[in-house]
Amino acid sequence: MVATSPLAETRTVLKNISWQTFKTMLAEMGVERNSRLAYDNGIVEIMTPLMPHENSNRLIEGYILVLCEEFGLEVKSTGSLTLAREDLERGGEPDSSYYIQNEPLVRNKENIDLTNDPPPDLVLEVEYSRPKIDKFSLYASMGIPEFWRYNGTVLRVYTLSGGQYSEVELSPTFAPVQVRNIPQFIQESKKIGQLAAKKDFRDWVRQQKSRLDG
Repeated sequence: MVATSPLAETRTVLKNISWQTFKTMLAEMGVERNSRLAYDNGIVEIMTPLMPHENSNRLIEGYILVLCEEFGLEVKSTGSLTLAREDLERGGEPDSSYYIQNEPLVRNKENIDLTNDPPPDLVLEVEYSRPKIDKFSLYASMGIPEFWRYNGTVLRVYTLSGGQYSEVELSPTFAPVQVRNIPQFIQESKKIGQLAAKKDFRDWVRQQKSRLDG
C-alpha cells in the first residue's frame, strides 16, 4: 500500500493576464480571504492553504517571534502582505513576512508602499507542492534579504547577494541558532501540543545561545 501525504494546499494558474487585470483581481477579492496571489510575466497563481499548510505557517511564525524575543529584536509581523512593484509588474503574497532590521522604519505604518518603504526583512513560504511562479526570482527582484521555505519536512534558509538567493547554514538574523531544526518542533507539537512544543523551542534556543555566550 502506497502512503500518500495529505493535501496541504491547492494551486490554480491563470495565463495571459495583464498587470492591470491582476491589480483588479486583488481589489475585487479584497483582504478578507485566505488565498494568496502571485503575479509574474503574465501568470497569476492563486494558492489556497489547507489545514497542514496553515498550521505549519502559524507554528513557524510562533517560533520566529520566540527567536526575536530571545535575541532582543523588535519585530513587525505583516502576514501575507501584498508585495507589489508597479515598476516591475510583479507581485506576491508570502505566507508570512516580517520587518526586523527595518522595523523602526515601518513601526507606525498601516500601509506599506514598496515604492518608498523597504521590503520585509524576512519572508516565509510554506510549499508542500511546487509553486508555478519562481519565488526566488520574484522576491529577489524586490530586494528581500532573507527567504525561508518549508516543504512540510525541511526548512531551508536563503540569503540575497548580488541579486540572487543562496542557501545558507545559518540565518544571519538568528545565528548561531540552527533555525533549520525548527521542523523537529513542528513534529513535536503534534505529540505534546503547540504550546508545550513552543516552550521546548524557547528552552532550546536559550541553550543554543548560551553555548556561544559561554
